[in-house]
This record gives sequence, C-alpha cells and structure tokens, in this order.
Amino acid sequence: MKIGIAGLGLIGGSLARALSDSGKHEILGLDRNRSSLLAAKMVGAITDEMNETNIGECDMIFIALYPQATVEFVEMNADKIKKGAIVADCGGVKRPICTPCEKLAEKNGFIFIGTHPMAGTQFSGFNSSRGNLFKNATMIVTPKENTDIRILEKLRNVLNDAGFGAINFTTPEEHDKVIAFTSQLPHIISNAYVKSHTAVKQKGFSAGSYRDLTRVSKLNEKMWTELFFENKDNLINEIDFLVDRLSEYSAALKADDREGLVALLKEGTDSKKQAK
Repeated sequence: MKIGIAGLGLIGGSLARALSDSGKHEILGLDRNRSSLLAAKMVGAITDEMNETNIGECDMIFIALYPQATVEFVEMNADKIKKGAIVADCGGVKRPICTPCEKLAEKNGFIFIGTHPMAGTQFSGFNSSRGNLFKNATMIVTPKENTDIRILEKLRNVLNDAGFGAINFTTPEEHDKVIAFTSQLPHIISNAYVKSHTAVKQKGFSAGSYRDLTRVSKLNEKMWTELFFENKDNLINEIDFLVDRLSEYSAALKADDREGLVALLKEGTDSKKQAK
C-alpha cells in the first residue's frame, strides 16, 4: 500500500519508520523542515517526498501536524486526494479537527477518520523518532457512526503493521473530555509544579516521585498551547476541579484537622483503586 505521512516529527517520523520497517508499504513523506525530510529519506523511513502530483496516488494518508495545520492541509489537498482513500490525523484533540475534515472528506469522496496515538516522549522532531515507539501502544480511533467496517479493518491492519497493540473506538466528544484529564491536565500540573522556588534545591532530595511528576514539565509550549485552547472547555473543568480538591488538603492542614486529612488521603487511595 502507498501511504503518505504529512509531518515527520516525533509521531509522524516514528510512524514512517515503523511502517517502512514492516516492509509492506511504500511511504511518502512531507515536512516543511527540509532537513527532517532529507533525514527521513537517508534512513529509509520514506521512499520519496509527498507532493501535489503524487498525493493522489496514496491509498492512506496520516497527518501528524498541529490541529489548525491539519485542517488547513486537508482544505488545501481535498480535491487532490484519491477517491476512497483513508485520511487519518494524529492530533491530540478531535472535535476541532474531525468536524471540518469529515465534511471535506464527504464532499470530495475520501474517508476521514480521527486517530490519536497514545505514545510519545518529552522530546520532539524527526531525530527523536524511532520505529518501535508504538510497540504495544494504544491507538484511539474516532470514526463516524456509519463508517464501513471494511474501512476500519483496513486502517486496523496498517496500525498493526506500525506496532500498535490495541485500538480503542470512541467519539470525538468523549475523546476530548477524557484526554483533558489523562494527558492535558498532567502536563499543566507538571509544568506548574517545577515553578516552585524549591525546585532549584531538589538535587539530592528527590527520588522517583519527583521524576514521575516532572517528566512532562518540559514541553513544546506552542503545540500544547494550541491543544489546550482547542479543548479549553474540558480542560478548564479539570483544572478547576483539581484546584478545589487541593484547597481541601490545604484547609485540613491549616485547621490541624488530622482526621480530615486522613479521610482525604483515603478517598484518593480508594479512587485510585477504582480507576484501575
């Protein structure tokens, strides 16, 4: 199968490497950074550049760009994409991408499916990509309700070739609601946490808990700002809920309420058990 990948950063680059390594597909790549494009060619992650001429040859296209850039890419190329081709984005939010892109797909005769790979690192760029990034990872897929099962099977087969171990199906609305809690909120917490003046004194006083909580404090601020704003209704709800919960712990300490703090801690422990 001929597969195009727009955006050869960490996610797109890793996808290109994985699918190329499978030996089952011819991979075309596109990236505004020429050095990334050349590097992808050099290591064999792609066979050629995807352009206006050959994009119509692609049976499947993955878009690994920022949300707004994803929509712009589909808008610019909708009339060039092969009829019946599958186009899937890899963005961290789904509603602002799926709504316009599904309409463009229906109008131009191709299939658009939202996806979100549950894999990554705190690093970015093609140089950080690797062929095993998605090994046993989960891919979230948000197809339209009436999507042909044969289309989903074709997408699943390609995702299996990339190494994904599980595929979860949901709606764009549910995806954005849950991802605000599981991904976006932790990044904000970590980023805010390291702003403490005490952070500069942590060396020699920290262990696993500090490393776990600060791992995602370093982030691509422009990308994450776009993701946060595209999902701000859900994210604000999660932030406000956390602020309210933290104030309860602070209030218990200020009031010397030991029993109250024990109850709060037990409640959190029980919640963790239920969330498994």
